[in-house]
Amino acid sequence: MERPTVIEGRCWVILDREGKPITDIDTDQIYHNAYLAITDIAEMGKYAFSSLAGWEDFPKKASPGDIIVAGANFGAGSSRQQAVDCFISLGIALIIAESFGAIYKRNAINSGFPILTAPGIMNSGLVATGDVLRVDLVSGRIFNVSRNEEVPGGKPFSKVQLEIYRAGNLFAYGKKLFR
Repeated sequence: MERPTVIEGRCWVILDREGKPITDIDTDQIYHNAYLAITDIAEMGKYAFSSLAGWEDFPKKASPGDIIVAGANFGAGSSRQQAVDCFISLGIALIIAESFGAIYKRNAINSGFPILTAPGIMNSGLVATGDVLRVDLVSGRIFNVSRNEEVPGGKPFSKVQLEIYRAGNLFAYGKKLFR
């Protein structure tokens, strides 16, 4: 079954307690090293954002199909795969961020987990927690269904990112290449 290239879901805009975008969210804030012994992806979701002030209860509020909208350098830090897998566990459909940490971006793409770069999204004033977004991964188009407004700045998936996503992950993509 082909994976959808248009994703629609309720968004969570990651802001601090003062309502400002949180930048440089590192992999320890996403998935703390205290939980690294957990190897079952199905269990990882309940620890997502466990070290991000104000967001510790996110796993109890999030629903499958939700979209995370975050600031610059999301996933900075280590090569911690669990920082991607915890969102897969929760059924998060997509993460949109102003930018991503390089290793986090590579881990997400290799896992077939959709991430979209959208510079300026946090300062656009066009997305708020609870809004429903429709995102086209091929064109990069972000549409706020709740406000009936286009959100500028989405960058389309690269050809390889799209092919890995469609295949399910890097290994499945590699198998397709060498059949």
